[in-house]
Amino acid sequence: MAANADTGFSTRQVHAGSATAHASPRAMPIYLTAGFTFDDLDASAAHFGTGAGFGYTRTGNPTIQAVEERLASLEGGDQAVLVSSGQAAVTVALLALAGAGDHVVVSEHIYEGTRGLLLDNLARLGIEATFVPTGDLDAWRDAITPRTRALFAETLSNARNDVLDIAAVSAIGRERGIPLVVDSTFTTPYLLRPIEHGAAVVVHSASKFLAGQGAVLGGVIVDDGRFDAAASGHLFPHLVQTDRLGGASYAEKHGPRARGAYIRESVAPRFGPSPSPLNAFLIGQGIETLSLRVERQSQNALTVARWLEQRPEVERVDHVGLESHPDFDLGRRYLTRGTGSVFTVTLRGGLEAARHVVQSVEVITHMTHLGDVRSLVLHPQSTSHSARTVDERERAGVFPGTIRLSIGIEDIDDLLADLEQALVGVPVVERETVVL
Repeated sequence: MAANADTGFSTRQVHAGSATAHASPRAMPIYLTAGFTFDDLDASAAHFGTGAGFGYTRTGNPTIQAVEERLASLEGGDQAVLVSSGQAAVTVALLALAGAGDHVVVSEHIYEGTRGLLLDNLARLGIEATFVPTGDLDAWRDAITPRTRALFAETLSNARNDVLDIAAVSAIGRERGIPLVVDSTFTTPYLLRPIEHGAAVVVHSASKFLAGQGAVLGGVIVDDGRFDAAASGHLFPHLVQTDRLGGASYAEKHGPRARGAYIRESVAPRFGPSPSPLNAFLIGQGIETLSLRVERQSQNALTVARWLEQRPEVERVDHVGLESHPDFDLGRRYLTRGTGSVFTVTLRGGLEAARHVVQSVEVITHMTHLGDVRSLVLHPQSTSHSARTVDERERAGVFPGTIRLSIGIEDIDDLLADLEQALVGVPVVERETVVL
């Protein structure tokens, strides 16, 4: 409707200025709108019939789509679906594969939010999980049952930096048509692209390294576009059977892109973890400097880890870039551009030593987050791993004296000086008995 001087005040306050001139911005524009107008009835029918164009931001938005295309390209995947958080990304990915009566095999060394999702929430929906040690390939194979619909793991474990042998674990799943879903938040597509090594689906908490600035939440699911209906269709009837109205199946409509299309068209929009276009914009801006940040963060982290390993106050440093780490060789195979910036340090003085360091750092920030341009510290035993038993924490490499560091882009001399002053007053005691 044209809003002119003849229309009323309330009409003009809603409509005046809506017919803006066409422009071509260099930066990604923010389409901060709930919905989009249609030219005519046929256009709206086409959108609801085929998905063409944009109708409602929950099902598609140009800003969100631009970020999805960028992430799919960086991961080497077929398509990406952006959602509101990393937790939402894991949930959507697993619900696209498993339902009531199904089963997933999961690395025991995963983010606590994902572990709780499996044990408390998906279990109530009838999805069972079996946890296995990340590096025990026989355990992965033995845990698979006829009901298994997915394997799930993280590229680098929190907190011990265990490295997932993606090629080996994905090959175990492929023998039975079961996809490997990988959380690659810690490694980012700059350091590692799991799809190139056989993973079927990759998820990220985009709130971390992808955004980089710690200002927004977001998550992403990237599908490889290699769904094989012949090999896996019997496991995923929702992808190969006709829809409830008797229409063509996802496999018939999309071929090897069926799984990604199902995530985009069915699971994500219906469960509704829609990202804000503004958050998508900020994630997209962060991605533009991803390689620069991660390269610097990885270099800083390895320097800090090597420095800490020589300190008398330190019991152990679990950083895969150190030759002392049990997965050092596996890390060199997969992480050729750098070994990431998140790792743990266990102090000989136990809980009080950890308390002293966490409360004494000045450049490093004490908070629940990682992947920020700022260096961060957290005490896992009392925070991220507090819901686990002592035995479970120790298997994950978490002890009373363990602190987790996420190293940022600050000047390395400032980080080392901050840690050095924070270690002043930490007792140097006999080494604790650390059971691996």
